[in-house]
Amino acid sequence: MSTPNNRRRDPGSISGEVILLWIGIVLVVVVVGFVYAAMHLGHRLAGSGVEVPGNPFAVVFGLLGGDLPWPGAAGWWALGGTGVIVIVLGALVGLAVHCLRRRRSRVDRAANYMGRGRDVDSLSRKSAQATARRLGVTASPGVPIGRAITDGNTLYGSWEDMHIDIWGPRTGKTTSRAIPAILDTPGAVLVTSNKRDIVDATRDVRGGVGAVWVFDPQGIALEEPDWWWNPLSYVTDEVRAAKLAEHFASGSRDPGARTDAYFDPAGQDLLAGLLLAAALDHRAITDVYTWLTRPTDETAVDILRDHGFDLTADQVAGVITAPDKQRGGVFGTAQQMASCLTNRQVARWVTPRGMADPRPQFRPEDFVRDGEGTLYSLSKEGRGTAGPLVTALTVAVVEAAEELAARSPGGRLTTPLLGVLDEAANVCRWRELPNLYSHYGSRGIVLMTILQSWSQGVEVWGEAGMKKLWSASNVKVYGGGVSEAAFLEDLSRMVGDYDRMSSSTSYARGAQRTVSRQLQRERILDVADLAALPKGRAVVFASGARPTLIRTIPWMSGPHADAVRASIAAHDPQAERTIQEADTELAVVEATVDEKETL
Repeated sequence: MSTPNNRRRDPGSISGEVILLWIGIVLVVVVVGFVYAAMHLGHRLAGSGVEVPGNPFAVVFGLLGGDLPWPGAAGWWALGGTGVIVIVLGALVGLAVHCLRRRRSRVDRAANYMGRGRDVDSLSRKSAQATARRLGVTASPGVPIGRAITDGNTLYGSWEDMHIDIWGPRTGKTTSRAIPAILDTPGAVLVTSNKRDIVDATRDVRGGVGAVWVFDPQGIALEEPDWWWNPLSYVTDEVRAAKLAEHFASGSRDPGARTDAYFDPAGQDLLAGLLLAAALDHRAITDVYTWLTRPTDETAVDILRDHGFDLTADQVAGVITAPDKQRGGVFGTAQQMASCLTNRQVARWVTPRGMADPRPQFRPEDFVRDGEGTLYSLSKEGRGTAGPLVTALTVAVVEAAEELAARSPGGRLTTPLLGVLDEAANVCRWRELPNLYSHYGSRGIVLMTILQSWSQGVEVWGEAGMKKLWSASNVKVYGGGVSEAAFLEDLSRMVGDYDRMSSSTSYARGAQRTVSRQLQRERILDVADLAALPKGRAVVFASGARPTLIRTIPWMSGPHADAVRASIAAHDPQAERTIQEADTELAVVEATVDEKETL
């Protein structure tokens, strides 16, 4: 372990004698200063012509020794006026110090012992711009993170960094992380969420860059299905069919639900076979559910055999010809996985209207090739969720971007694609995400996974998967509001310790005083500090940098504030209330001054 270089004196290490000594020094300075000022001003006002020395102590000793006369009433007026001025100035200074201390966050002192300056150079604007120039991106240096407490400089994640954010409810993750990242992205943006606020705030701003697509099968933003997406367009072979079936399986289960060792895998395999058959025959995805309600229908088996997928056909046929109880269990499990297709509102977004649908069809490959559009995918959690389709659409876009990157110079997208996976554990349960996270960074696909707690991620990816996701992220941001002691203890250890200088005084016989000093190692931010992290503060962990404390930058204080307010006013049914809440949040964040001035 490296030797810490953080030092702080214990407040109790100043003895009473030292305090009395400083009080005496201050009193002497004040008295000498008052006499000096009164003598100079008084003799000038009285016009006595007495030459007063420039040395303050010479003035005092001259007055006491009778060598210098007191200027009479003028001296007393000068002494009183000087006293009033000093008292007023002292009161103003004291009030200013009191206000500054009251407006400071209680954790800001910890920034002195955390990363700053060269410790976080990899997150500086200069470093991010250097990376952006190397990658050919000129419109933006990177993804904004926040302002360092110690010097006020804005920190950025580069266009090669992958992000993971853990912020508790109502801590400002949308206003301070998701929305600023979306607004500052020069290329295409992919967003998932379970609320409409992120759409209302950014859609008009992003509309000035490229096309805006809002996938809202559950009516969260009250969006009409004026376009549609065919999930089966993603299915080109049995591998992709299995992936799509996995999205249906993971998205339809409740978090932490127990699975059956036989029926769940078998149901997922059956669903994959039927999805492949429907895609090969150019059918609507709702036909898959119809087949699941007809366990003896062999139409899908015939389609698979006609297209040369004999083994997949045998797999489906094996379930159809299985004993009744076994067949019923597998088909029932697959039905539950695809249950969202029974919702007519959901079906309107993923099925065509007749033979010639006049609505535009969303094609992931065209979206990533255009490189300027924005796709919002919204879904609620719980029963009947459209989460499987949101996950499938997200994966389809990301994989289309990966394919385009493979054909691009350097094996990466010319203009990065940003994916903001807000509420990922609820609406975008992408099982393979931890395994692919670091790979996407090298392809120019920057993902930001936002969770409300560590346990949310564990429910989706398991403990090992969540650790893998955390380790694969170059930028990790904790925004407070979490009360999981084990997770916070890990963060506290990662932030590190500092050495506090403490002293104790003892008296022996004969009034001999002995002062002993020792170093005590303490946590920079303990579990209680992290659990109660004030709003407007976040801790950043980045590869190759020491953990640092930042002040968050909500969109309300950014360059797009007016445009965002206009977008909210145009789309949010409760726009006035939303903007008022945003202004209140901004007031809370800005209630703390730049520590550059106060630390």
